[in-house]
Amino acid sequence: MRLRLHELSLLIALFVSTTSLRASSSQTAPIVFTAARVFNSEAWIRGGERFPLGANLWTRDSKSQRQLFPAFAASADANVSFDGTRILFAGKRHPADHWQIWEARIDGREPKQITHCKDQCVRPFYLPDFRMVFAERKAGRFVIETASLSKSEDTTQLTFIPGNAFPTDVLRDGRVLFEAVYPLGAGTKSELYTVYTDGSGVESYRCDHGADRHFGKQNAAGDIVFASADSLMRFTSPLAHADPISAPKGQFAGDVTQMPSGEWLVSWRKSSAEPYRLMQWAPGTLSLEPVATQDGLNLLQPALIASRPVPNRHPSGLHDWPNANLLCLNAYTSKYHFDPGSIATVKVYTAGASGQPKLIGSSPVETDGSFFLHVPSDQPIKFELVDANGKTLKKEAGWFWTRRGEQRICVGCHAGPERAPDNEVTQVLLKSTDPVDLTLETSHTRTGGH
Repeated sequence: MRLRLHELSLLIALFVSTTSLRASSSQTAPIVFTAARVFNSEAWIRGGERFPLGANLWTRDSKSQRQLFPAFAASADANVSFDGTRILFAGKRHPADHWQIWEARIDGREPKQITHCKDQCVRPFYLPDFRMVFAERKAGRFVIETASLSKSEDTTQLTFIPGNAFPTDVLRDGRVLFEAVYPLGAGTKSELYTVYTDGSGVESYRCDHGADRHFGKQNAAGDIVFASADSLMRFTSPLAHADPISAPKGQFAGDVTQMPSGEWLVSWRKSSAEPYRLMQWAPGTLSLEPVATQDGLNLLQPALIASRPVPNRHPSGLHDWPNANLLCLNAYTSKYHFDPGSIATVKVYTAGASGQPKLIGSSPVETDGSFFLHVPSDQPIKFELVDANGKTLKKEAGWFWTRRGEQRICVGCHAGPERAPDNEVTQVLLKSTDPVDLTLETSHTRTGGH
């Protein structure tokens, strides 16, 4: 079976190289893209394989097209360096190999293996300071990690949920944009989230959780453009919700690339009965111009071969502590309604061995809605708000996490980033500046300095 898969990969490469591809005369900027016989766009949600019959990276400009790594059994997930001279990609030298992260010159020469993962390592992106971010499958689940390009064992795990997480871009502000299910780590629909490169500050990009959102990319205007159902959508700075894009009818695979001309390079098909093709589209119009098409092959993940700005660098705010602190300023500040004085206690859960919630402790909530907790780090956690009779007022459906040594402050529960806290000291800090310690194993209820 392995031999047949290898032969199929070579036949695909031969088929594409010997067939004339229709190209747009206006598409002059060089690009790199993935060609695959089968593309399972949501396989990562189950920890599965997106390219079960293999894939190959190709480059093209206005004059020619060629395969980048013909000696590889498979290659995909190209990301071009900030200076436009090198490329990160996921590759397999031999059909039986696991996907690993490689780096090469932009012309495909001198490929160097960066990772030596026990399972699959895919979807790499360059970070500042000669680092990268990528997804590694561990125990059947994709987690996001960062590593040095020269010392891959120097890794930092960023995600800690009982589900899969998959990076889609590195934003200009330095955060990693990634996909995971909504509710985070517990649902079925894909949503877009951000996290800092030390794993702290995880949050959903917007709180108007709707249809599936896939393969988000930041364009030149700073918008996050992504595929959703049979359309394209975007997050813009002024709006707290997703904004539909008036685009030609059909299905989009995401990974939208903006060309120097301002036109967009998209992976598009009329319906699921057809493979994806690379098309050039001028926003505001309803016509698509073919850039590259091939019967039976999905053409995906277009990326511009050019220099680009280096994202911001964020010095880590983590401390040398074994756990983390969480301060809520006012749990009543929320998109949900709570009667004044109704919230009596916050319960904190982690995920058990099979993913079920496991209570790790609880704490009183002050009358102004504030609480201050010391919680376990680098593991899933969620909150439940209860009244004085023990009745649940609101329970988080999904998970989040805190990193070792993180201090995190929120305005309220699901309050939204547009809400600013009142300029006053909370009651919980007036009583004590020591958090209620929920990392102890002696009791499920803590009183701390209350």
